[in-house]
Amino acid sequence: MLGDDNTTEHRLRLLQAEFTQFERRGPGDGRTATRTTSPAPLNINVLDRIHAAVNEVVEHTRAADWSTPAGPAPTDASRVYDWARQHTAHLDEGHQQARETLIYRQGLEHAIELGDTSVVRKHPCPGCGCYGLAWRPARQRAACPNRYCLDDDGLSRSWQLATLAHHHVARQFATKSSAT
Repeated sequence: MLGDDNTTEHRLRLLQAEFTQFERRGPGDGRTATRTTSPAPLNINVLDRIHAAVNEVVEHTRAADWSTPAGPAPTDASRVYDWARQHTAHLDEGHQQARETLIYRQGLEHAIELGDTSVVRKHPCPGCGCYGLAWRPARQRAACPNRYCLDDDGLSRSWQLATLAHHHVARQFATKSSAT
């Protein structure tokens, strides 16, 4: 529906394909104690993140409409977004906007997990409207570069990814509704 749909699915596929592979370590990585057990053959943290993202979409889809059961979720994690759209296409615009906000937020999270923090720079600050937000990994928030955009404590305003996603999708839905 929105232009960023394939990006979210693509990022999830990249997380599955690239970041769940076994980490090989060679000589020169430093001295470590002799292992008594072998390491996990893949990155468990990324698997947990993927599993949590899929579960969030499935729960959101099932909670959106109790009258028609959504059926089983797809086994391929990257297809869960299409599945959610199919099972909520008949709902009102508010529910569809909430679904797209969730999907877009997860796309931002997937990109940051892949190391692409530049995705937050493409969004205007919800407070002042200037571009160039910077990702702050310690706070897990996007900070505004405008020195006049301050919170009540006098610190630079920062925004959660959910807020950026909400404003982005709301602008797209407003543009779409005014065009028709």
